[in-house]
Amino acid sequence: MTTIGTRNVLITGGAGGIGRLMALKVAALGAGVAIWDIDEQRLPAVVDELKTAGARDAQGFVCDVSDREAVYRAATETTASFGAVDILVNNAGVVSGKLLLEIADEQIERTFKINALALFWTAKAFLPAMVERGSGHIVTIASAGGLIGVPRQCDYGASKHAAVGFDEALRNELRRSAPGVITTVVCPSYIDTGMFAGATTRFSRLLPILHEQDVADRVVKAIQLNRRQVLMPPLVRTVPLMRMLPVSAFDWIADFLGVTRSMDEFTGRVGTPAD
Repeated sequence: MTTIGTRNVLITGGAGGIGRLMALKVAALGAGVAIWDIDEQRLPAVVDELKTAGARDAQGFVCDVSDREAVYRAATETTASFGAVDILVNNAGVVSGKLLLEIADEQIERTFKINALALFWTAKAFLPAMVERGSGHIVTIASAGGLIGVPRQCDYGASKHAAVGFDEALRNELRRSAPGVITTVVCPSYIDTGMFAGATTRFSRLLPILHEQDVADRVVKAIQLNRRQVLMPPLVRTVPLMRMLPVSAFDWIADFLGVTRSMDEFTGRVGTPAD
């Protein structure tokens, strides 16, 4: 059991969406909260919200996590101003929502830089101190799209598959070398933050569009309980079992559930680079 109120928490993409909600949740528990975001204009207001919510300390830092050197600079600045990071939540992410042949090369590269490569840079920045202390927690906000491929998610899904693999490999490394450092991977289906505006579900009871507050609450609870994995909604837990079926049967189930058409009407949030 982790007492969040005694910890310092860093959340990337923390000025909006579930990043902001997670930050407010841990602030209300008395944690020190640092948020990184590319949107400099939103940071001050969210920092004020965190202080009002009860954060022991609240600070915001501008950082484009697609830039490796910017991540390392922000990590140095954060540690110097905020202190040691006990819990790192890799939340920043982007989605294009286009067919592969419609996605610009630069967008594909940016998707991987933010959704996958940034995980390496933040971990390399903060993990050494966690290992030295013998305690810490790294949370990777991946996606159900990292477990099953969906049309219009070639870049996004592949980057989230990478995020799931990153967590699994790191978890097993740390079990051997630093068992006091925990990892958690979170794989939710579509969330109503606006990032996946227009995405649909055929069976709302089986595969509901998740409420952002519910997801934020589940992630914070997982941190408190040191849970290694959060899959949302429950049907997502069956994907590994479905993979035991022949490919044709796997694809038929995905078609029947409406998964493979869920992005057909995607519009996304206009004007927001990351969430």
